[in-house]
Amino acid sequence: MNVLICLLCMLAACVSMHAHAKVWQPAAGHTQLSIWPHGPPDALPTPGPEYVLTGHKLIGGSTVTAVFNVSQPTMTVYPPSARNTGVAVIVFPGGGFVGLAIDLEGTDACDWLTSIGITCVLLKYRVPSAPYDWHCKCRPNDLELSLPSLQDAQRAIRLLRMHAATWHVDPNRIGVLGFSAGGYLVAEISTNFNRRLYAPVDAADRESARPDFAMAIYPGHLATGHYTLNPNVPVSRETPPTFLVQAEDDYVDGVRQSLVYYAALARMRVPAELHIYPRGGHAFGLRATSLPITHWPRLADAWLRRIGMIENRDPADRGRDRLAAPRVGRQRPE
Repeated sequence: MNVLICLLCMLAACVSMHAHAKVWQPAAGHTQLSIWPHGPPDALPTPGPEYVLTGHKLIGGSTVTAVFNVSQPTMTVYPPSARNTGVAVIVFPGGGFVGLAIDLEGTDACDWLTSIGITCVLLKYRVPSAPYDWHCKCRPNDLELSLPSLQDAQRAIRLLRMHAATWHVDPNRIGVLGFSAGGYLVAEISTNFNRRLYAPVDAADRESARPDFAMAIYPGHLATGHYTLNPNVPVSRETPPTFLVQAEDDYVDGVRQSLVYYAALARMRVPAELHIYPRGGHAFGLRATSLPITHWPRLADAWLRRIGMIENRDPADRGRDRLAAPRVGRQRPE
């Protein structure tokens, strides 16, 4: 389906499952917890045990490490290295729901977020997952809801809200950031947060699953071939403020993904910001290159200040930002 997916598939094809069968673990010193204490709901078989593999191809001067066959999802907390803003972001790596680009679109994002005072929570969600079907190595319905992954996303947001005081996070300033397939997951959770997708597990499931803001970077699965919105992401006035980035020469998911989603947000008067660049392709992550598109984190930082998630240094700016971008209230699930 795309360059990154092809890379992940080639990695998977050339790996010895036994030699590389291991569970991904974060660097020492970070809190990691299983999000389902009694196992995930609606558990499906995977092609084999979880394993991690680093490829030889370089993106932004570095290799890509991918995780495959995730059946036991986890969330890893990365505390801010700069002054704590109280903001937290849950990161959804991409990988076409085949695997997870755990560094390019995971830990790299956490390095940036923590450097600007944001708590990063890296979600290792279940893959393979719909719309990808590992039995046929195909996508029978490319617009299908990624149910297992979306269940994990809902649960992660609820857990983060429940643990907000422990992790020094403001429960009203929790956002999501996703890349490619993870960008689709951003849109799914932004529009399906009130849908009950699993039976409540514990007190955390009384919390809202609605993000307070969302960032989708080169997302996929949002638009049909006729430039209409995927019906599985029903944008409404409750959809959180959203930041989008994509390149015109993204011939993987295509620039129409962001264009169609942005248009749907605009129709519902959801505060949104869209950045389209002529060059950049797909799967550039946060790795700096000579292309201007790789400076998108600076724009995202400024956007977070404009919508009032991160306080501006100048009190006058704070007042203007609050007037320019009113907050959208959360709803608890029925």
